[in-house]
Amino acid sequence: MIKPWLFEFFRAPTEKGVLIQQPRQGLGPQDVQDQFTAYWDMWTKAEDHGFEGIFFSEHHFGPGYSPSPNLLIAALAPVTRTLRLGVMGVVLPYYEPWRVIEEIGMLDHLTNGRLEVGTASGIPPEMAKVGLGVQQANERNTEAQDLLDWVMTHPGEPINHAGKHWTFNDLTLVPMPLQRPTPNRWTTVVSEGSARRAAHRGTKICTGFNSLAQIRTVFDGYREEAAKTGLATSPDSFGLRRIVIVDSDGDKARAVAAKVHEQVITMFLKHDDRVNHGPVPDAPQKASGGMQLSTEEFIAGNPAEVAEQIEAQCEAIGAGHFMAMLDNHGNVPENKVAFDLFGQEVIPLLRGTAAAAPRAMPAAVNA
Repeated sequence: MIKPWLFEFFRAPTEKGVLIQQPRQGLGPQDVQDQFTAYWDMWTKAEDHGFEGIFFSEHHFGPGYSPSPNLLIAALAPVTRTLRLGVMGVVLPYYEPWRVIEEIGMLDHLTNGRLEVGTASGIPPEMAKVGLGVQQANERNTEAQDLLDWVMTHPGEPINHAGKHWTFNDLTLVPMPLQRPTPNRWTTVVSEGSARRAAHRGTKICTGFNSLAQIRTVFDGYREEAAKTGLATSPDSFGLRRIVIVDSDGDKARAVAAKVHEQVITMFLKHDDRVNHGPVPDAPQKASGGMQLSTEEFIAGNPAEVAEQIEAQCEAIGAGHFMAMLDNHGNVPENKVAFDLFGQEVIPLLRGTAAAAPRAMPAAVNA
């Protein structure tokens, strides 16, 4: 069985199908309210549609409406029952780690033990706007991750720490999470090195953008390092995030996917310099011939075709979780159609599949 998740980049609306890079332009308060209402309608139906859970993204200063995704988790907690909720991931360099840890404890209780904990190092263009450089962010991220890991694995124990960015003694952090020994912890990765470090930390990993061959190398590095530390791995240790375009007309979906591919390339090249600061966990890498964004990132077709491609990709790399990014650049009517189709027709097929050990790489599953 492949566990299907909704990976949510909560976007601003589009204007004639074009992503608005400056969400203030041409939008009034009611436009923004309508966007919140439309997305809320989808999120509150995700449980009945069979999604395992929702992972929100954290973004600032750009075409996203999710600067504090933990607020979305707190809002959804009382109107859902089984849906797991998390952020992929909380940008640790922006915060005091003790506050993040205590907030995790609160959210785990508010969700009645349904919280997923994901962390990320941040996006250079966003960090630059507040004077935070890549090196400093990476240092803060590593130190905060170490603190988070220690507290999660030593619930209730006072923490003492003397590091480069934070120092405190005999600090008691409350409340501790409901889930024991710890909520599921996730790390977004793109390189083999970051995957190996995640294995030492004992977290699950999630990745996207790159080809199956590249992801297989990253996941194999995690498996190898996990074996050294005695950490057992299975398909449950790995998540694959992909952009999904699904339509009852498969040819239409593939045509849309080709356009979205170009839009994503343009967005990264013209509006996002992450590729020049690599490796950054949640961004494609810059290649000698230009932007490196595998066509395997885009899964497109009718529901049966989409389910077949997801199954083939997950089995090729041994992933038991699939994070579907169904967001068509904020175009809500199309989003709702894709959301319903995925939930009603794709998820039942995925729930009946078996994710096993990685097998031979498939031929191009999505040209």
